[in-house]
Amino acid sequence: MRVLGIETSCDETSAAVLAGRGDDAVIRSLVILSQDVHQIFGGVVPEIASRAHVTALVPVVERSLADAQISRKDIDAIAVTNGPGLVGALLVGVSFAKALAYALGVPMIGVHHMEGHLFATALEQREAVPPFTALLVSGGHTLLLDVEAWGHYRLLGRTRDDAAGEAFDKVAKLLGLPYPGGPAIEREANANGAARDARAFRFARPMLRRDQRPGDADYYDVSFSGLKTAVLNAVRDATSTRPLSAPTRAAIARAFQDALIETLVEKTVRAVTQFGRQRVVLGGGVAGNRTLIAAMSERCARVDARVYAPSTRLATDNAAMIARAGLFHLERGERSALDLNAFASLPLPGLAD
Repeated sequence: MRVLGIETSCDETSAAVLAGRGDDAVIRSLVILSQDVHQIFGGVVPEIASRAHVTALVPVVERSLADAQISRKDIDAIAVTNGPGLVGALLVGVSFAKALAYALGVPMIGVHHMEGHLFATALEQREAVPPFTALLVSGGHTLLLDVEAWGHYRLLGRTRDDAAGEAFDKVAKLLGLPYPGGPAIEREANANGAARDARAFRFARPMLRRDQRPGDADYYDVSFSGLKTAVLNAVRDATSTRPLSAPTRAAIARAFQDALIETLVEKTVRAVTQFGRQRVVLGGGVAGNRTLIAAMSERCARVDARVYAPSTRLATDNAAMIARAGLFHLERGERSALDLNAFASLPLPGLAD
């Protein structure tokens, strides 16, 4: 089966062609067009993102078909993100997918964006399949899941306020660093002397205490708003009499990143231990943070678990993961009608009660 995937949930216009069956499906093409214009504003502007998708989507789809060396008539099905995300941006992809599916007479399936991230790593690493513990960390979401099988998920924890990626972006702005904040902060945190100087700015690990036990409301959940405020106060103190120096900026970036990563790692290891999983799969834009991957791998090795992380290309929002999640649902006989709509928020399908 050849599935055309379409992703327009935020500020990446992406199309991909996936061919094959189940976990043996392979990426035939993947095109991702990032909207760099949002760097000017320090964050995504929804209206600009929607208009950019309108302009870019047809050329991006045509390029993905050309790269896969197929034509439109060779498409067997279409998978499109219909939530969660920016509604205006999602509607561009959903409207295009419905029109194309109708014109070609092929089935279409709406895909949950975060379920797509669950499948992304397995497209590159064949062992990243259930059962596993999943940590999905992006600009809009932070979810900790136990994945018993594809389509069967147990939500263990989530952020109570800022997502991990959002925290990176906001802290980067406080430090005068560019958008997106994750890569900028990681670069600063790796500067010479940052690890040593970060000791002066050690931040508390939010919602992470030794006396927490399974069943506690905060055992798996995370919260980063307090950490963000702590960084704000540190920056204010450091700049009360003089501009923020490069070494101080790097030290604060390192201290912030250490606190956020340690929190994510320890919460994930709790899930690995409780459910006896031997695999941990990372997904979402923050999964491209090499420091997070290294810390997670080192910590999970102590409990005999292996970490699987996507490449930078598949960590970002991309249509290949949407095509793979769509293929899973299509193979189960699921189809979306032509009245498929877009939703800013959407429950993850397959959640256990």
